[in-house]
Amino acid sequence: MPEFTTVDDYIAAQSPAAQMRLRELREAIRSAVPEATEVISYGMPTYKLPVSFVSFGAAKRHCALYGSAMDAFPDELRAYDTGRGTVRFPLDQPIPQDLVRKLVIAKTVGPDATRKL
Repeated sequence: MPEFTTVDDYIAAQSPAAQMRLRELREAIRSAVPEATEVISYGMPTYKLPVSFVSFGAAKRHCALYGSAMDAFPDELRAYDTGRGTVRFPLDQPIPQDLVRKLVIAKTVGPDATRKL
């Protein structure tokens, strides 16, 4: 497995279909928590804040958001494959920007913060 030093390097190393979805995920995360520090941690793009972090990654048929606030939005997550803090988004569908923002804000700031969205 290659070692990545930047999120741009990570995205560039993925398939064209995954690259598009990863860019969408990155945009949603950055808009939700612009103050987060963007790093590579355990080989994945990670967004760190003083209280928490979220990561994302690519697979053959999906990309995933790791460490999100799954319990906060069970109804909205029913359309996606989920498990233990992970939401998998199929590569053949656009990333649900609003849902990703809510998941990230709820995890990093708290569920009450998502009420303003």
